[in-house]
Amino acid sequence: GFHSMLFQVIATIGFGFILLGLFLNLNPKSIGILGAVIILTHNLTPLINLENSPILKMIFTPLFSPTAFPISSNIVFIMGYPPIPWAGIMFLGYGFGKLFTEKLASKTLFIKLSLGFILSFVIIRILNIYGDPAPWTSQKDSIFTVLSFLNVSKYPPSLLFILVMLGLMFFIFYLSLTIKSDKLQEIIKTYGRVPLFYFIIHFYLIHLISFIIFKVQGIPWSKMDFSAGTFGRPKEIPSGVDLVWVFAIWIAVVAIMYLPSKWFYSYKSRNRSWWLKYI
Repeated sequence: GFHSMLFQVIATIGFGFILLGLFLNLNPKSIGILGAVIILTHNLTPLINLENSPILKMIFTPLFSPTAFPISSNIVFIMGYPPIPWAGIMFLGYGFGKLFTEKLASKTLFIKLSLGFILSFVIIRILNIYGDPAPWTSQKDSIFTVLSFLNVSKYPPSLLFILVMLGLMFFIFYLSLTIKSDKLQEIIKTYGRVPLFYFIIHFYLIHLISFIIFKVQGIPWSKMDFSAGTFGRPKEIPSGVDLVWVFAIWIAVVAIMYLPSKWFYSYKSRNRSWWLKYI
């Protein structure tokens, strides 16, 4: 049976929209500044000592950090995506919205933003005193040292994770204004028009592919493990594929999902049922 309630990406986005709705009386700039403050300071929350206040700890901790606690005798609530740090990103995104709605977007602006975020990431990461719960360390060779430098935390999204990812995002926006290909833009828009449909269907597709791989590798159904969030992958039996095949399967899944996504967008365009707006 199902014995865990997992608060993950869709739930935290929903929480962020509710929280954002409470602040819409403020102007976008103020909301963006509030988001920036959350992003810059939320890594300080582990320093707050709540050991003497169990009720506050139970309420406060899941908002900022991954945690798990029982809500009944056989159900555990798992906070996978702490909502406040992700809400900070949404608030910042709302503040940046004018860059698009008022047609202020330009290649120069986006490349400056990209370089600014990434340079901030590099400087703060070099200092190695704040911005991520896992400091980088010197490793056995330069390649592994670089990997340690880049190994920033997503759960919750640290300041450094946010800086580097938003920097890359703005660089992608820059490329979108540089590469003049109507066909490529239409392909990308197809996925973006049906995000929840893509998310749900691709999940089942990936799991189906993994089952096929397990069976090809001779793993019986009785040995597949679903109890620890491994989606069937057995613990005691070697399974899976090399990294190059992981990337190949990833690309194949994205390609396979194009036509279903295009079909569903066409279906949404022809039908105005209220529930279609959410998918």
